[in-house]
Amino acid sequence: MISEKIPDWLQKSAVDKVNSLSVFGGKNANHVLLNEYKPGEGIMPHLDGDLFYPTITTISIGSHAVLNFYEPEEDIDSTCRSWDERLVVSLYVEPRSLLVLQQDMYHKYLHGIDQITADHVTKQYPNLNKDLALGSDIERSTRYSLTIRHVPKTTKFKLKLGR
Repeated sequence: MISEKIPDWLQKSAVDKVNSLSVFGGKNANHVLLNEYKPGEGIMPHLDGDLFYPTITTISIGSHAVLNFYEPEEDIDSTCRSWDERLVVSLYVEPRSLLVLQQDMYHKYLHGIDQITADHVTKQYPNLNKDLALGSDIERSTRYSLTIRHVPKTTKFKLKLGR
């Protein structure tokens, strides 16, 4: 990863607040990823890997989302199980919320967001907001996620042009 300065407005409005939680093992966040998800867009189940300190913090702006966690391949008895059969838990991610993933939720379980335009409210979400009516459908709008994390190994890169 090539090190770049985080813009002051982003540092002060989000990164410093996450750093105040001390979730990166005594280090400060030095990486921010901004993603935009329109209704019907999601992200395939994945692990974030060893490049990052094993904690992810994500601030959700705009729409809600449902983040699903799945068993990894090596924990599956038969090799052809569907994502639905591998589902461990789903979290309802509220707008303007901060989600912190650590330990098994970072290392072991794949995480992803389904490519749908609405989420059906059921008891499957262990963190369900009491204001949401069971059985209702919640339409998604555009969601922005700020994934703030620490990258242990970065390099400074300077491009020299000309002589």
